[in-house]
Amino acid sequence: MKTLVTVGRGGTGKSSFTALMAKAFIESKQSPILLVDADPDQNLGEMLGIDLKEAGKSTIADLIVSTFIESGGTTVGIPPSQRIEARIWEKGLYESPNFDFIAVGTKWVEGCYCMPNTALKGALESLTKTYKYVIVDSPAGLENLNRRITSNVNDIFDILDHSKKSQDHVRRAHKIAKEVDMQFENFYLVGGYRFPSELGKKAEEELNFKYLGKIEADEQLDQYVLDGESLLELPNTNKAYISVQNILKNLGYL
Repeated sequence: MKTLVTVGRGGTGKSSFTALMAKAFIESKQSPILLVDADPDQNLGEMLGIDLKEAGKSTIADLIVSTFIESGGTTVGIPPSQRIEARIWEKGLYESPNFDFIAVGTKWVEGCYCMPNTALKGALESLTKTYKYVIVDSPAGLENLNRRITSNVNDIFDILDHSKKSQDHVRRAHKIAKEVDMQFENFYLVGGYRFPSELGKKAEEELNFKYLGKIEADEQLDQYVLDGESLLELPNTNKAYISVQNILKNLGYL
């Protein structure tokens, strides 16, 4: 099982990259796949054509609250991780023929939630063992990813735009990953839609991480996002999709 995490500032194309990676794995018959939307903006579900409420599913945050806060603790004799794992299977996991999906959600009360966090992490570690790929669309805060989802990642992809803030984000994300003792094999740079291709080598030299290429700007993809259509339904000839395919091929995933 490999865990791939996409991070980046809002608007760089982070969720699109995640969805297009999923499409590439699905098209190449690599399954089973679990997609995790850990971003509070919750864009990934829409880009995959998923409406959790319509499907009768809940976010993990809602399940955490209903299981450990509203219900007033854990059931006697059932470890917390097993209790939330059962709720995720029943209420949180969206299943399709080609992939499964969960959304972490935004309903999270600040404070000491060590037990729910530990329980969720344990449950997800158990659940994810059944998948070939776990692909996570994450916010910038890798400390929350480490605390609530996983400490072990194969590849982190940071999506760039052409701003100083984007480069600062890369440095901060890598620093946080180290500080919270997240174990990862590779930290890569990927240019977003607006990132000029000619700046790739410069970004690689300045940030000291491997630059893999960019997501090609594409009007058809923009229209799909605007209309709320699933990016999984994009034609295989779409240039944004092909650019992501090429990145994965160069890494040996396809």
